[in-house]
Amino acid sequence: MTANAEKWDVLKVLNWTKGYLAEKGVENPRLEAEWMLCEALSLDRVGLYLNFDKPLSDAELALYRGMVARRGRREPLQYILGSQEFMGLEFRVTPAVLIPRHDTEVLVTEAVKRGEACRSILDIGTGSGCVAVAVAKALPEAEVYTVDVSADAIEVARGNAERNGVSVQFFQGSLFEPFAGKRFDMLVSNPPYIISADLATLQQEVRDFEPVGALDGGGDGLDFYRRITADAPAYLNPGGWLLFEVGAGQAGEVLELLTSGGFSNERFSQTDPAGIERVVGGRLA
Repeated sequence: MTANAEKWDVLKVLNWTKGYLAEKGVENPRLEAEWMLCEALSLDRVGLYLNFDKPLSDAELALYRGMVARRGRREPLQYILGSQEFMGLEFRVTPAVLIPRHDTEVLVTEAVKRGEACRSILDIGTGSGCVAVAVAKALPEAEVYTVDVSADAIEVARGNAERNGVSVQFFQGSLFEPFAGKRFDMLVSNPPYIISADLATLQQEVRDFEPVGALDGGGDGLDFYRRITADAPAYLNPGGWLLFEVGAGQAGEVLELLTSGGFSNERFSQTDPAGIERVVGGRLA
């Protein structure tokens, strides 16, 4: 696919890209080709379908060709397009942050369900800010705080709060480090939970492009659950909630950590649409 005397119209470009991406092992190559071409041409998919015979200019073809090359190297589509939808909201994403997954919407739903009486909520390890922003959107009366060790992630998250019109307070640091003497009504976290030895087996898009610090949960995947659960009582008001997203098969062990850590009241687990126990939580006794 080159910019020369040969004219490439929308349909021809899509068909070529579908074959190219399929050879590179990309799932849903036709759909992804359409999304990238929509971005390159500033069209929605309806507009794309109404313009199958539209020839691309040299500039449009060059822009699109660069996007396709990146996807052929298995860079995540969300980084190429620069955004991801989550809870009906649009989030900017860069390689500095984990791409929001729809599994994490279960964490937001459970936090909102229990957060109507909460005046202060802390999102630990905010990344793109998707959890904090979605919670702040649903609970506008609550003060929502976030913390992340990455300054680049904080910058992305702050922009996402502004984009979605919510007030969130951002802090850089490790876990509870910036909050000496501060207490909250709820703590939520989607911490790193991949077992270190399993990182090499992850899908190429995840393994090679997403930030390893947001993935690596240590030898058994539970390092951050232990650290957060151990310190959480010092930063929660009486009866405060601690809610976690967990990896597949981790719910039982994390529930045990909550019990031994003093979160024995109203413990619960909640499944995601695939039937995997995805969120666990408990209330400080």
